[in-house]
Amino acid sequence: MDNCSLPEVTILPSATKVKEGGSLMFECHVSGTPPPVASWRTERLHSRHVFERRVMVSTLVLVLQLLEVSSKDNLHNLTCEAENQAGPGEDMVQLDIEFPVRILFLRKAERQHHWCFPFAVDGNPEPTIQWLYNGKELTENRYTYTQLFPDTDDGSVKHGCLFLNKPTHLNNGVYTMVVRNVLGHDQANATGLFMNSPADNFDDGAIPVPTNTSNKHVTESKESRLFVISVAVGLAVFACAFLLVMLVVINRCGQHSKFGIHRSSVLGTEDDLALSLRFMNFGTNPPCTEDDSGLSSFVENPQYFCGIIKDKDMCVQNIKRQDIVLKWELGEGAFGKVYLAECANLSPDSDKMLVAIKTLKDANESTRQDFQREAELLTVLQHQHIVRFYGVCTDGEPLAMVFEYMRHGDLNRFLRAHGPDARILEEVKMPPLGQLTVPQMLHIAGQIASGMVYLASLHFVHRDLATRNCLVGEGLVVKIGDFGMSRDIYSTDYYRVGGRTMLPIRWMPPESIMYRKFTTESDIWSFGVVLWEIFTYGKQPWYQLSNSEAIECITQGRELERPRTCPKEVHLLMQGCWQREPQQRLVIKDIHSRLLALVKNPPLYLDILG
Repeated sequence: MDNCSLPEVTILPSATKVKEGGSLMFECHVSGTPPPVASWRTERLHSRHVFERRVMVSTLVLVLQLLEVSSKDNLHNLTCEAENQAGPGEDMVQLDIEFPVRILFLRKAERQHHWCFPFAVDGNPEPTIQWLYNGKELTENRYTYTQLFPDTDDGSVKHGCLFLNKPTHLNNGVYTMVVRNVLGHDQANATGLFMNSPADNFDDGAIPVPTNTSNKHVTESKESRLFVISVAVGLAVFACAFLLVMLVVINRCGQHSKFGIHRSSVLGTEDDLALSLRFMNFGTNPPCTEDDSGLSSFVENPQYFCGIIKDKDMCVQNIKRQDIVLKWELGEGAFGKVYLAECANLSPDSDKMLVAIKTLKDANESTRQDFQREAELLTVLQHQHIVRFYGVCTDGEPLAMVFEYMRHGDLNRFLRAHGPDARILEEVKMPPLGQLTVPQMLHIAGQIASGMVYLASLHFVHRDLATRNCLVGEGLVVKIGDFGMSRDIYSTDYYRVGGRTMLPIRWMPPESIMYRKFTTESDIWSFGVVLWEIFTYGKQPWYQLSNSEAIECITQGRELERPRTCPKEVHLLMQGCWQREPQQRLVIKDIHSRLLALVKNPPLYLDILG
């Protein structure tokens, strides 16, 4: 169009920064042919404002004065627009209104990918955020950190979360958010309750749990003490009566079958069950629960044992004492001694075989019954990666159990003897096998996984899976099983709780430490630790920490560091075993399959540290 031009709109440079409650003034200069119609867009302004209109030769000047400026206007651009027959034109400025910081909301912890305390804060200049935990400064790290969410389209308002990665009872408490900028500060509190304290699940003398709360003095009246004593006496009387009934039932159950283990067999007491951390020390239960005779009583797993026998009628082989010739002592546990021996008539293929003999000292009628039940259980467990049980010798004293002999002893000592520190440890001379390679370590792990797949198929929980409880034979054959000596030899691997209970806490998942819950999923966690042991050549998990510190790390969700010789694929398996939620852990069948695949195609590993 002749003699026409688009409107030219210019907001003259002016201060755009002001504190809330102050005032600002802007001039919008508009020109064009034909003369355009111009205006300020004020329909979304929160600040009080006034207009003034001026004409300067061919330029239209629109004056906008903002009074008692509101911080809400930081959300929008301030726009001056004009239009004529040639078309529209506009210019805009961004207001920068400063105001004291304020917390719009802080909510209690919510379960998202991790636990999160959602919050929203508003302030200009942008505020700093600080957190207090129970009144003390909270140091942020990879497990506790603040994250802001970008692109919320909410002006100066900042949305975000205080994230807690795998929090436990140690993280319970009051979280205080403190925000500051040059114009002011604000704070708000939120409570985090992630899980109950394990102190509620242990008796006196239980695992000490660090706490941030001070001790409180509690006064008791005589009446309350008498009430507690009365209740305790009543419970004790009930427990005694219950035990008498159980003994009668056990005796009756024992008369139904000479050797078989039946679905109706009676479970042990709750304390025995809590102490039963191993499935076969060829005493079946943990030490420190032995009776005077030294033999552990057998405790069935309440959730998983009922399907193990199915309809099989298993008989324990009785081996004649005259067929056994002892050679020398291999070791000694709380139950008795273990010997290397020659045994005849065990196999039709050979006249004599080397075997390991576990003897029972000081047997009475009660321990004989336990001995028989354990033998019946071991007869059921038959697998190429479970140490083979041949039978018992009961004609004369001492009572004895006969197992296959695994020449190289327990796996933990074997790993140390074939690792880089063998000479430092003054282990036996390194055999021709030399230092273990990654493919050999994968082969060892695959065999243990195979044995655990078998136990899981029987719904059987091991409860004390560790390299000390695996044995090594000829040709790098590894099997699950020990002779009950590991708690004497490896006493530092166990943590004494309540005077008698011995817990392998460094191999236990959080739910087992805090709630005494043992499942096939807790065995998966332990298998992850076994993998770590294998690829560190037998180091103790959390060797740099005390037992109490190890408990704190495990319950807080810390993980063992990746071993130097460990391929990435194996470390991912470990992490899959160490998921805090039991149902999120890998399944033992999948672990076994992945290990077999790695054995066939070992990952390349470059030790850049030499």
